[in-house]
Amino acid sequence: MRQHTRHLRLAACITLVLFSLSLLFPAQGHAFFFGGVTLKDEQEMGRKFDMAIRSGLPMVADPEVSIYVRDLVNRIVRSIPPQPFRFKPGVILHPSMNAFAVPGGYIYVFTGLLMNFNAEEEVAGVVCHELAHVTQRHVASRLERAQMISIGSLLLAVAGVAVGGGSAAAVGALGAGQSAMLDYSRADETEADQIGMQYLIKAGYPPIGMVNGFKILRQKSRMMGASIPAYLSTHPDIGDRINGISARILKMPKALTDKKVDNRRFKRMQVLLWGRYGTPETALQRFRGQDALSLMGRGMVHSRLNNVSAAASAFDAAVARAPQDSLVLREAGIFNYRKGSMAKARTLLQKALQLDARDYMASFFYARLLDDDGLHREAQRRFRDVLHFVPDDAEVHESLARSYGADNRQDLAYVHLTYSAIYSHNKKQAERYFNRAKSLGSSTPEFRRMEKVYKERKEIWEKM
Repeated sequence: MRQHTRHLRLAACITLVLFSLSLLFPAQGHAFFFGGVTLKDEQEMGRKFDMAIRSGLPMVADPEVSIYVRDLVNRIVRSIPPQPFRFKPGVILHPSMNAFAVPGGYIYVFTGLLMNFNAEEEVAGVVCHELAHVTQRHVASRLERAQMISIGSLLLAVAGVAVGGGSAAAVGALGAGQSAMLDYSRADETEADQIGMQYLIKAGYPPIGMVNGFKILRQKSRMMGASIPAYLSTHPDIGDRINGISARILKMPKALTDKKVDNRRFKRMQVLLWGRYGTPETALQRFRGQDALSLMGRGMVHSRLNNVSAAASAFDAAVARAPQDSLVLREAGIFNYRKGSMAKARTLLQKALQLDARDYMASFFYARLLDDDGLHREAQRRFRDVLHFVPDDAEVHESLARSYGADNRQDLAYVHLTYSAIYSHNKKQAERYFNRAKSLGSSTPEFRRMEKVYKERKEIWEKM
């Protein structure tokens, strides 16, 4: 029941944000039934939808997770026909076992799905199904039939598809006739299954991944009292669909069905998510082993519970078992930084970065160490490098602002305090910092770039 409530809250959050955005884009003066929903329409719709999602929902930026999902999506995209847009994945911090894609190439995977699946090919199966909806332009075709006449209406329609078509906000805004067009048809779902299976196989995954993924979604959703995701709940014949896919697999050559997948990165990503976000009791049950990752996971959970001694012992043991594992070293370094063991944190984070220079989370905490030591310019360089990967991370902007402030560069400090408030969705604070930044350096390139972001976000806030 609690999981179902969370799902409804997510739907309400998405549609509230999208409804606010729809007010920003009034009717365009033409109906799509004369020329259809164009690729330009789809790209604009996807861009605005992505902005709304990232404005209203928490996103996971940890490189161990985000880069893993990006690489998985890119592997699949390489197996599909050329598309007129680039695919951009994102990971939403939410326990729902869901994933969805929208026109323009934006695809979102929920942490609940990543945490509860057993293997990468299962995640890949769901992603392939969702990408097939985009490549086959299922959303666009249904919008054409519904005769949407504005980008705002398109956004609401996409929101309805993303959360299962049952959104009260979307129904109210679009009317019962149009909202009835939001669900994928049976033919759409069948085609997404078939085309998605082709993508899965071409990407080098065993086809059983799609079947197993769908089975887990159905089983876990029933056990947890949650709404089944849109691609399973649209029609009551999901059992028949699973049986149909399974029958196809039986006819495939063993060279395809017996493919093996290296799940090491998948398991590392799962440990990180369970350690950071999982229910403590359940997570500790998962981390009963004595291998380095289990010990690291235990340390993360104990740290969340403020069991400092138990966390320290677990992290020390994890580092002893895997002294060359950059993820273990990074998490141990972050823990030691937070508990004030700066020398130990520095050693661990430096070694983690030597092993994996692209880990911007390790770089972020190392930059904080440098800033604490008064090495502001070096810290600022690292903070800016981190922002190249996570430009809308409020915590990084705040840390950079504090560094600039300590370095007597107040104009830049207030620019990044404004960014931090924007990405923290703090309207009043953003306005206060913006006005202060404007008084200190309104002619600088840094201010002008921030001003554009601020005005765009303020326009959204004023409509909510």
